[in-house]
Amino acid sequence: MERCSRCHRLFLLVPLVLGLSVVPAWAGVPPVDVLRALRFPSLPDGVRRARGICPADVAYRVSRPAQLSAPTRQLFPGGFPKDFSLLTAVRTRPGLQAPLLTLYSAQGVQQLGLELGRPFRFLYEDQTGRPQPPAQPVFRGLSLADGKWHRVAVAVKGQSVTLIVDCKKRVTRPLPRSARPLLDTHGVIIFGARILDEEVFEGDIQELVIVPGVQAAYESCEQKELECEGAWKEKPQKHRAQRSPKQQPSRLHRPQNQEPQQQVRELGEPQTTAHSREGRHPDTSPPH
Repeated sequence: MERCSRCHRLFLLVPLVLGLSVVPAWAGVPPVDVLRALRFPSLPDGVRRARGICPADVAYRVSRPAQLSAPTRQLFPGGFPKDFSLLTAVRTRPGLQAPLLTLYSAQGVQQLGLELGRPFRFLYEDQTGRPQPPAQPVFRGLSLADGKWHRVAVAVKGQSVTLIVDCKKRVTRPLPRSARPLLDTHGVIIFGARILDEEVFEGDIQELVIVPGVQAAYESCEQKELECEGAWKEKPQKHRAQRSPKQQPSRLHRPQNQEPQQQVRELGEPQTTAHSREGRHPDTSPPH
């Protein structure tokens, strides 16, 4: 009887041990909706509704007075993921060269950033100061500041970062960070600006999401295309040519080996003043 009891206890431990060995550290962690976390839906100062990519989509037009920030730990209470996907749908003012998102440490060090324009820059610096500025990835030949909508997916995994633009262009650059990179979440995350920098984001944004792991970046194209096609089919327009199967963007597959100082002021809550303007109609004109 004692032998059976020991076997039973061992049997109960097997699933637990197996689970600990196969379940990723970030499994089950929901995506972080940056726009919602920064209270875009409440239309703070400098933000108003605009039409998105598809007829039924809601976007937000951001103008210069906007000040949108929050403590990083509020968005990532369990820490910032090592490998991650960043997904956004954005339309900037033509000719703009400005940050979309910036993450600072508690000491005021810029750890993560996306800079739109020509060229497109991805900024990253872990706890060891890597990669150094000369090794920061730059995506030349890509311009998102043309006054048109763009879907952008960034996949960060291991020692590389991949940029996917409009589900058509895919470029991978080295990201020589440390083997166990960490980003400090005791600082602040800022939308559309940098500390003591005059350049700010001006334009429309429909989505800004950070997801643990890179799978979301490679799967986003097909999902978004189907969503947009469905929206058009629900509201057909006269004289609009139907897209032929040959015109569908090809599915992007994940590469097999994708491993090739200023002081921050203390922030307790997101810096937004929620003056709701629900009654306003979405702005359908492109940003100027």
